Amino acid sequence: MGALAQGRFVTLPDGLRLHYIEAGEGEPVVFIHGSGPGASGHGNFKQNYPTFASFGYRVIVPDLPGYGASDKPETTYSLDFFVGALAGLLDALDIQRCVLVGNSLGGAIAIKLALDAPQRVSRLVLMAPGGLMEKEQYYLQMEGIQKMGAAFANGELNDAAGMRRLLALQLFDPSLISDETVNERVAVVKQQPRCVLSSMQVPNLTARLAELACPILGFWGMNDKFCPSSGAQTLLEACRHIRFVMLSECGHWVMVEHRELFNRTCLDFLAEGRP
Repeated sequence: MGALAQGRFVTLPDGLRLHYIEAGEGEPVVFIHGSGPGASGHGNFKQNYPTFASFGYRVIVPDLPGYGASDKPETTYSLDFFVGALAGLLDALDIQRCVLVGNSLGGAIAIKLALDAPQRVSRLVLMAPGGLMEKEQYYLQMEGIQKMGAAFANGELNDAAGMRRLLALQLFDPSLISDETVNERVAVVKQQPRCVLSSMQVPNLTARLAELACPILGFWGMNDKFCPSSGAQTLLEACRHIRFVMLSECGHWVMVEHRELFNRTCLDFLAEGRP
């Protein structure tokens, strides 16, 4: 599984063993990946977190339970389950307050942790976050969600060709998908129980967005086939201290398709008010 092996493990009080990568020193920045089959923290953010570390941040890149090299229990993968696991990791690493950077499901997790424990989150960076609409509306409308669920359930992602077809839906420009990323995800997906996706429950958090008090930076690609870009308007209307970057020729992975813009914009945002 390549660079995933470079990480560390921590076992939470409930026995859940989580894998994470850590680099750099300074203010903690935690990167939270999405729910795509075979996903991992490194797989989602390998072109981003080293840059943040080089600019003086302590980066933490976990694999969510059910993903990467973390435990993959047969359980209900609810949003609160993920949020509890992330909070447990922060406790284990003695991180009292941090920046959260979340993509897709990771964005919903970041929002929910900031709502549950606002004292722990100094800033939010959200890339096409989930949790902004009803599940039925979300699943029925979005081509990527439909094809992802079917391909995972049917075992179509256990080889490179099938995984590459799915990942092509994530990007406006599929040529950016590397063989390394495909192979990493195939290795993980072979270990994932079906309940990782079939039991996933992400409620609509829209009614609570106005509670978010920390500064927020958002990104969304106009060609996103997984989370509709109308979510940006939802966030902008509900939240204070928020700004958004909307991108043409961009799918669900802003941090991959526009990595230099993403890294630079995030670092500028984090530097504001920094001593």
